Amino acid sequence: MSKSKIRAEIIEKLKKLGEQLEKEIQKNKDPEITMPIRTLSNAYFDDKDKLIRLGDKKQTRNFFNVGQARKFMQTTLIAAQIKELLEQNKPSISTRQLYYILKRTIAGLKENTFENQNESDPIIEDVEVSIDALREELGLEPTPKGVFSGLITYKDLRTGDEINCRKMGTAGAAIPANVEPSVMEFKKSEAKFVLVVEKFAVWNVLNQMKFWDKHKCILLTGKGQGERSARRLVSRLNKELKLPVYVFCDFDPYGYYIYSVYKQGSINLAFFSEKSGCPDAKYIGLKHDDVKEFKIPKSNFIRLTEQDLKRLKEIKNYEWFKKKEWQDEIQKAIDFGYKIESDALVSKTIEFMGETYLPKVIKDKDWLD
Repeated sequence: MSKSKIRAEIIEKLKKLGEQLEKEIQKNKDPEITMPIRTLSNAYFDDKDKLIRLGDKKQTRNFFNVGQARKFMQTTLIAAQIKELLEQNKPSISTRQLYYILKRTIAGLKENTFENQNESDPIIEDVEVSIDALREELGLEPTPKGVFSGLITYKDLRTGDEINCRKMGTAGAAIPANVEPSVMEFKKSEAKFVLVVEKFAVWNVLNQMKFWDKHKCILLTGKGQGERSARRLVSRLNKELKLPVYVFCDFDPYGYYIYSVYKQGSINLAFFSEKSGCPDAKYIGLKHDDVKEFKIPKSNFIRLTEQDLKRLKEIKNYEWFKKKEWQDEIQKAIDFGYKIESDALVSKTIEFMGETYLPKVIKDKDWLD
């Protein structure tokens, strides 16, 4: 669907929402907005599609409810502003810029519309799920932090530029804020797989080694927890180019969780999982058994904290970690009592992870699913 048609459909949805509220006010009724609940209580794991999905529980936000009036006001402000920007066909802005556009002191009161961005960001997500549209389609874009390099060229349809990710040097190509098909069109690619690494430091070493050239892949990092555009890009590369996805993270509960978010989405953004999840993704490490097989030095071990142990036990109970291989892996990590960072592998040699570890585990299919 073209960008202009998507925009027109969203404007129509927002218009209908405004008309509904106007009718309720004219009838002296308490105006209300109905939306899905975006919490753990309304999220479930779809075992068939291997994605975290949003359930069908709803909540209402009423103007005459003292506890809800402020959020009701904020919701209508954001919805109205988005509609205006789309109608004027303005350039996309960040969620922070939208916050600044709408922040002001209400006339006759000492009350601000928004005190900080922590108030506006969740409301934006509420609007997204209420009208079934992504924020990128609403003219709002996240601040990207990831980078990628490798055997792919894409076209930026807004500028007409073609970006060859083989020729981006040591800096790599920044993951665009908006990676939707209406903005980012994949062109030439000889890649055989996508390698997602948790840490920029790991990506940096592998990129300098031109791992992506030797092993014919696309090398990507979300610099920690992958934000929306990184996750959406990985999903598109997997589904549209039919590329296997391998995820390389720290041997700790947060590495496990980062992998799981790339694979099946997150609870908070369950409505986004359909477009951002990558159920085919494989976890290639670090893993408990790698410690012995690759003789990782004890000097690289970091003792698990009480918080780490608590997090491991929480993850072990997640439905999407119920496979026997994952239950065994997590229990081994608990019993081991230590965590190891992926970039600690350079202690063996700088080239070890790019020349030995990663090629071997990928070739041997030594992964967790």
